[in-house]
Amino acid sequence: MPQSAASPLKPLGLGLLVAIAYFIGVPLLFGGNGYVLNVTTTMAVVSFISFGVWLTFAIGRINLAQAGFALIGSYVTAILVSRFGVSFWLCLPLSGLVAAIIGGLIGWPVLRLKGVYFAMITLCITEACRLTALSFPAVTRGAQGIVDLPLPGELSLFGLTLIPAFEKGARLPFFYLAGSLLMLGLWFMWLLDTSRVGAVFRSLRQNEDLAVSLGINIAKYRVVAFMVSCFYAGVGGAFFAALQQNVYPTSFQVIDSVYFMVYCFVGGLEFVIGPLVGALVMMVSFELLHELQRYQTVIFSGLMILCILLMPNGILSVLKARAARAKEASDA
Repeated sequence: MPQSAASPLKPLGLGLLVAIAYFIGVPLLFGGNGYVLNVTTTMAVVSFISFGVWLTFAIGRINLAQAGFALIGSYVTAILVSRFGVSFWLCLPLSGLVAAIIGGLIGWPVLRLKGVYFAMITLCITEACRLTALSFPAVTRGAQGIVDLPLPGELSLFGLTLIPAFEKGARLPFFYLAGSLLMLGLWFMWLLDTSRVGAVFRSLRQNEDLAVSLGINIAKYRVVAFMVSCFYAGVGGAFFAALQQNVYPTSFQVIDSVYFMVYCFVGGLEFVIGPLVGALVMMVSFELLHELQRYQTVIFSGLMILCILLMPNGILSVLKARAARAKEASDA
């Protein structure tokens, strides 16, 4: 993970650049292009969800359960909105909270596992979430899913409208909401990484035995990291439930967990912004290959493998190394 506390202006400046490009650049250039807005919106939210996977890498765990907790968040929002009439704006954080609580209950025993054993358990959690959604049709409507969800309504405070009700067919409201989630998620993750808690997380990844000898309650910190990761997944799942206006047991699957992990690898595990860079590169590559039809997935998978083989530490690590060499050359 990055030692960003030493130079806080760089990540802050980068975050500001991302915000300007997203909130100003994309609407100006592609405001009338619904396809580009949809892809950008999806990219922002999958990046948000992937931040949680990045955090579990920080404690030395490979997390393949992110899609399962995103599915939990989707169903929490769908059930509350459709059956109880709860406002989407309340369901959004509540879905993350429910996912975090379930993640804490599951994480306390399973986080003792390491390496491939933890990865396999989390993969099973994702599949268990899908099977649970199928097995309780009285609650989840089984394979039929929960459909025709209402769009997010107006958000007001003391009679003042903060966010107007979303209109059917309007893409910009979801685009701006996705960008806001992305910026908030990135900001919080950067604060967490540069804090004392972030330093403890890094110590867990490097040497848990040494952390124990220093008096660190490693079980507590592992669960905290996993709960934060699940919160990100739950909020992201709630967003997709509102965006698509339906939820099915197959809305999030094991392959989605794999993609969330790959985005972190491709972007760079050393950097907080790595999942965003990875999602941007991989999703743009996938869309550019759209014309190849049936060969699209095969070529995309090959590109992912090449990217990981040629840049094992991610794209940002390569850019950082080049910048360091350029600086050394200029100083010489």
